[in-house]
Amino acid sequence: MSEIKIINAKKIYNDVPVIENLNVTIPKGSLFTLLGPSGCGKTTLLRMIAGFNSIEGGEFYFDDTKINNMEPSKRNIGMVFQNYAIFPHLSVRDNVAFGLKQKKVPKDELIKQTDKYLELMQIAQYADRKPDKLSGGQQQRVALARALAVNPSVLLMDEPLSNLDAKLRLDMRQAIREIQHEVGITTVYVTHDQEEAMAISDQIAVMKDGVIQQIGRPKELYHKPENEFVATFIGRTNIIPARLEKQADGAYIVFEDGYSLRMPALDHVEEQNIRVSIRPEEFIRDENGPIDGTITDSVYLGLNTEYFIETGFAPKLQVSEESTFEEDLEKGNHVRLRINTQKLNVFSEDGSRNLIKGVSHGA
Repeated sequence: MSEIKIINAKKIYNDVPVIENLNVTIPKGSLFTLLGPSGCGKTTLLRMIAGFNSIEGGEFYFDDTKINNMEPSKRNIGMVFQNYAIFPHLSVRDNVAFGLKQKKVPKDELIKQTDKYLELMQIAQYADRKPDKLSGGQQQRVALARALAVNPSVLLMDEPLSNLDAKLRLDMRQAIREIQHEVGITTVYVTHDQEEAMAISDQIAVMKDGVIQQIGRPKELYHKPENEFVATFIGRTNIIPARLEKQADGAYIVFEDGYSLRMPALDHVEEQNIRVSIRPEEFIRDENGPIDGTITDSVYLGLNTEYFIETGFAPKLQVSEESTFEEDLEKGNHVRLRINTQKLNVFSEDGSRNLIKGVSHGA
């Protein structure tokens, strides 16, 4: 396994920089996810690491070895693609053994390694089948076994679950997480699915327009996003325009209808227009709550029910509550709410910075 260090990376397409001055260190043995919308540069960066895309600037290292001009075949990487890319004319066993044969590994070692990863990926019973006799999830397990069998320093995974149905995706993301921990290989994983990224990653880099917006553990990104883009891309949130005002006893968030919240965490910040991020679960139903709202719609999601609520300061708040067997709220009902201010995030008017102290503004 290797640490991956990328310094001032630059990539140009048709004279337009799509990645510029990008810096990131991926810790040895970690599962590190590049997360972002389509076109953000995450797959481009992965392909630069793999050697499939040229590097127009910067330095790429596996540990202390600079890989900029190294052939992909010399980088000792394993690669898993979204379309599996396994050989249809070969059996499962021969697919898994393919890279080992290319490396001219001795026969005894080849059999041992192949059997090890057939067992680890729980596909030993399909060893003699051809890929067209396997489900999508089984084919992806073959692709992963083949990538790991050659004992790569780095495993690269490009949207590996996007072709699977919802149930298989859940099963496979858990399998990937468990196997990565067991093998301990440095893994770079690309996805646009934030739930998938949150479920499997040690760390996530959120990307937008070729720029890393924030790097952190899933919980950090969810609770302490550095900017509005991260807050809205990781999970769901309500973004509400407001004003930060100073009164005799400190800072207050003042909403459009005059409702205000005391915010000691912003006592050090000057008065300004702000954008307040409140996750749906941080609105709490309370008959003595200060916020009056009317339910305009609801969506039952099993564990939780999502309510859409009109209030004086927001026409359509998303509020999430744990579901009960007999839902007691309907469209048109009035409710009173309070806000858990411990988990608010407050951004500058342009959304570029989190004003709450303790949230870093690096990256």
